[in-house]
Amino acid sequence: MASDPKFTAGETVRMAWLVARMAKRGIADDREYGGRVHQGDLQRKLDRIVEGARKREEQGK
Repeated sequence: MASDPKFTAGETVRMAWLVARMAKRGIADDREYGGRVHQGDLQRKLDRIVEGARKREEQGK
């Protein structure tokens, strides 16, 4: 996997917020029934932030 791009302060804050929401969902999930909490929506948002930072770095070169 390629190295991560440099992130702006805003991107870092948004990523931290999404990771915290993912952790909160993970804690709220009762593992007794096999982990029914879906986190794909938050993962897609996180992926879009990383891809946007990569595109920004490529345009800056």
